[in-house]
Amino acid sequence: MTSSSPLPAAPSLRDLSLAIRSGELSPIEHVRDVLDRLRADDHNAVVTLDEEGALRQAAALTEELAAGTWRGPLHGVAVGVKDLFDVIGLPTRAGSNVLADAPPATTEGPVVTRLREAGAVIVGKLHTHEFAYGPSGDVSASGPARNPHDPERITGGSSSGSAVAVAAGHLPLTLGTDTGASVRTPAALCGVIGLKPTLGRLSTEGVFPLSETCDHVGLLTGDPHSAGVAWDVLSRADGTGGGIQLPGVSGVRVGVLPDPYWQAADPVINAGVAAAVERLQKGGAHVVEVRTPMIDELAATYSEIVGAEAYATHADRLAQRHDDYQPFTAQRLEALADQPARAYVDALRARRRLSAAFRVSCDAAGVDVLVLATTRLRATPIGERKVEIDGEAVPVWSSLLALTQPFNLTGWPAVSVPGAVSDGGMPLGVQIVGVRLEERGVLRVASALTRS
Repeated sequence: MTSSSPLPAAPSLRDLSLAIRSGELSPIEHVRDVLDRLRADDHNAVVTLDEEGALRQAAALTEELAAGTWRGPLHGVAVGVKDLFDVIGLPTRAGSNVLADAPPATTEGPVVTRLREAGAVIVGKLHTHEFAYGPSGDVSASGPARNPHDPERITGGSSSGSAVAVAAGHLPLTLGTDTGASVRTPAALCGVIGLKPTLGRLSTEGVFPLSETCDHVGLLTGDPHSAGVAWDVLSRADGTGGGIQLPGVSGVRVGVLPDPYWQAADPVINAGVAAAVERLQKGGAHVVEVRTPMIDELAATYSEIVGAEAYATHADRLAQRHDDYQPFTAQRLEALADQPARAYVDALRARRRLSAAFRVSCDAAGVDVLVLATTRLRATPIGERKVEIDGEAVPVWSSLLALTQPFNLTGWPAVSVPGAVSDGGMPLGVQIVGVRLEERGVLRVASALTRS
């Protein structure tokens, strides 16, 4: 694997906020620069730009600052959202020709509204794997998104454009969704921060669904502090987002998962996780092993649940507009048509039982967080569904989902942070999962890793 030359750093929300509040940079200047960058993007990250609306909003926010009004750290900051979110005045097409004729949205959900209230400028919609139903980011009506580190490789999905826009240095903050991998996997493959909050912590209203019982709204940034700033803004709407505050990681109990299920296929990823755990130990964390005898059975419930819920969402459209789906998406959905209701109900019951057993194992070990790989593979060539590692054929899609999907089933918060790459190749992700710690806690651990 080879990586392209170093990418420009994603703008820090701290630096941007200071520059805008001080008058060193106006919202109009910032938004114009971002629009220029997004217009010139050659990674297929952008679906729709709202240039007129963004500049109008930036001008109003510039006037507010001149009048002494500052809405907070997102005042005048350009933000992009995955093309599953309704944004007033823009169509939601979800990466599919099925929605090619969708009219502009007339309403938007609480998360988008909260961004606007905080002074963020929504500049446009970003690429998604079709209907968010895939972890690679290379199945979409507009073609594959391309990894900024190597344009011949996948970005990960389904929040593909959201990861690319941050990794390429275009935007300081993007919104994505995560049903099994879709924020954390593209974050890992593109080398940025991807936060999946606790299930239900951020509203999914106004977001095209994939699986109502597993869907999460998440965010992507270039650094943990920016993720923390964005989290505080987004979670404040319903008074949540507290979490445990810790000085560094001293005294934090870190769980590692030795069972074979949790190991990556790429040895460089395993080395990156080991290096991250060692750094945390040096920072004062206590490392303990957590055994997970339930994990294979728990993981098996994921495809039953998500498949049934996805098919229920698409059955009518699939019958009416079959040829407008990408062929691979249509095949996956058609295979679910005869799934018995009992299998779905059994999977839901098993999910509850096995998630509780997972919690018992973690509580018995007394861990605050789990640290593991985000994916079993790094970014693979676009369109490839199997790759060879050490003479063994490794399936791509399941390798991009396996280590993240359990925490959509349990609902625990998780963040992917870039790990140390020992071979100079493509980025890898280290996943920090909150057991006792909530969002601010996992971001504190993430910050300790990136500082070191």
